Amino acid sequence: MTERSKSRSAARLAAVQALYQLEMEGTPLHLLLHEFHEHRLGATIEDVTYVEAEQNFFDDVVSGVDRRRAEIDGLIAARLSSGWTLDRLDKPMRQILRAGAYELLARKDVATGTVISEYVDVAHAFYDKREAGFVNGLLDAVAKDARN
Repeated sequence: MTERSKSRSAARLAAVQALYQLEMEGTPLHLLLHEFHEHRLGATIEDVTYVEAEQNFFDDVVSGVDRRRAEIDGLIAARLSSGWTLDRLDKPMRQILRAGAYELLARKDVATGTVISEYVDVAHAFYDKREAGFVNGLLDAVAKDARN
């Protein structure tokens, strides 16, 4: 894995964490981005040093999801099983799907397979295999809408 790949992977994980915090606490976006830039991306927290994340990529994903949330949520909701709503999903799962859907919509410079694989990896940080498979299937379905 190249340094750029590692820094983008770190940016994706941090973006999901930031989006979760944004939903939970309602921190203004500019303050949230500043907090992550100064205290989280590449920081050492409790004796664990985090990989330096590509800051511009992180900012784009977090800001893009925030800016296009209604559109993104519509794409995801259209692919959920009958009887399921976005609100029924765990908060971390919503953020994983939103970030992945945003990349599929707006980051045509990133291959579809890369986006899906990366967010399946992020899902593994929070969930078991079943949920990671859900992320894979749902983002694959979203890709058909977003990339065609």
